[in-house]
Amino acid sequence: MSKLETALRKVPGYEAEAAAAASRFAEHAAHEGLVDVAYTTVDSPVGAVLVAATHRGLVRIAFGAGFNADEVVEDLSERISPRVLEVPSYFDGVRRELDEYFEGRRTSFDLPLDWQLTRGFARQVLRRTAKIPYGEVSTYQRMAAAAGSPRAYRAAGNALGANPIPIVVPCHRVLHSGGGLGGYGGGLERKEFLLRLEGSLPGERPAGA
Repeated sequence: MSKLETALRKVPGYEAEAAAAASRFAEHAAHEGLVDVAYTTVDSPVGAVLVAATHRGLVRIAFGAGFNADEVVEDLSERISPRVLEVPSYFDGVRRELDEYFEGRRTSFDLPLDWQLTRGFARQVLRRTAKIPYGEVSTYQRMAAAAGSPRAYRAAGNALGANPIPIVVPCHRVLHSGGGLGGYGGGLERKEFLLRLEGSLPGERPAGA
């Protein structure tokens, strides 16, 4: 840090003004089409959640144990474009829908999705997973069959484990055929939380559900 920067930081209100200027620059860059991937981090009952979007739609959601925002941003830079910038205001709609979901007031998302971080069979599995209704669950085998390869349930499990848009693409609704939770990229305790929120946690569902 230069002597000038050190001196400026001692000026009352400098850091707030600098943050505001950075925010204005980010918003301008986004509106002028100078950003290929915008992102921000929002608070939620499952911890900090990073959301990222392209001009096509939501492309990445990341959270859970060991979650590292810098690593996610670096991955986006390498896989999509180096023109990645934090633009919190870009995500007002996403933040609102997530808040409504966690408050139990939303059962489906109305957000455009960008599937470019998925390919082939994995994309087919995730597209089918996106159609599992709120409050219902499916199995790895059913998802494999829905994607056209009934025997490829292990590959379906791998696709779900690498889901780049969890929560909105509800891979937490996919369980083992015997009713076991299976795995979850965000951690099993978060999978339990989401299923319980939706009233579909095995062993806690109402009789006849």
